[in-house]
Amino acid sequence: MSGGTRCNVTNVVVSERDFWGGRPPIVRRILRSFSADEAVRFFEGIGVRLHEEADGKLFPDSGRARDVLAALLGEIDRLGVALHAAQRVVDVTRRGGVFVVHTTTSALSARCVVLATGGRSLPKTGSDGAGLAMAERLGHTIVATTPALVPLVLAESGIHGELAGVSHDVELTIWIDGASSRRLAGALLWTHFGVSGPVALNASRHWCRAKIQGADVTITANFWGGLPFEDVDEELQATARARPKLSAQTALAARLPASVARVLLSARGIGADRPLSQLAREERRRLAHALTEWPLPVTGTRGYNHAEATAGGVALEEINPATMESRVCPGLLLVGEMLDVDGRIGGFNFQWAWSSAYVAAKGIAQILQAQAADAT
Repeated sequence: MSGGTRCNVTNVVVSERDFWGGRPPIVRRILRSFSADEAVRFFEGIGVRLHEEADGKLFPDSGRARDVLAALLGEIDRLGVALHAAQRVVDVTRRGGVFVVHTTTSALSARCVVLATGGRSLPKTGSDGAGLAMAERLGHTIVATTPALVPLVLAESGIHGELAGVSHDVELTIWIDGASSRRLAGALLWTHFGVSGPVALNASRHWCRAKIQGADVTITANFWGGLPFEDVDEELQATARARPKLSAQTALAARLPASVARVLLSARGIGADRPLSQLAREERRRLAHALTEWPLPVTGTRGYNHAEATAGGVALEEINPATMESRVCPGLLLVGEMLDVDGRIGGFNFQWAWSSAYVAAKGIAQILQAQAADAT
């Protein structure tokens, strides 16, 4: 399903700055234990060559996510790993120093258990929050979850209905309790229900977290390259002086899709054919405000069914970053979206999965070696 069925395996450059939630020093340590370069070498080693696309995204040369899946399953077979796919784990309990993994058809005992069930996003894949409930029963603190990387729904009064299917670059500002909290730049896709595209998906996480915390959160869009109001107003004046017959529509279309320019002008009561030089001062300034701080009337998100990631999860402080082992339930390890770490769009959540899983694999070896030493 990932990467539009093409699987954005990782990114050329990955650091703790690409992630939210958790604690950056812990995230940095885990990422450095198994870097993006090492992930590339691992996948090439199992027959999946990758190539770079826009924004450093790395995709398989075949352009097919199923080839990544097939390669991972092939490596499982090569290593003789037993895969029990026809049953669902319903609970994990601990008796003494032994775990019991309860499934729909049996019960398995184990000295170590890794919870790698994902968060709550795309529940039809199985990541429906059941793993988080298991972790909580085993003593963990769960940071409240919200969708992340999810399309935003706008009020019917928004302009999205007239622009469905149009994509262009914008800068979004997330305002929390009246103060600018974060600015994000990237492509915005207008849809019949609201907005999507990379910048909206990245912004959704911050909108959701602010809402769950009870804050007053709004989002505005800057359509003019992130330039502030005064600069845009001056630019409009300079354009009007240099080309007095230039229409407002043509002036805006130099930077915006023509349809967006038309809708913005109409929303501000300015005729598309009016020369920019003939706008009154207040009209011009009203237009500059529209271009730099257009309100997006967000009413909600499309929810976990459409979210590419989950924000929140097991508190990162409750795991040992050297092994991914639980600090509250020895022998239990947690990886990926189980944890309160979520990355921006671009392959970063996959890299977090690879890195944390690698650390966990080494952690299991250390735990079993220690248990063997104790037994002797």
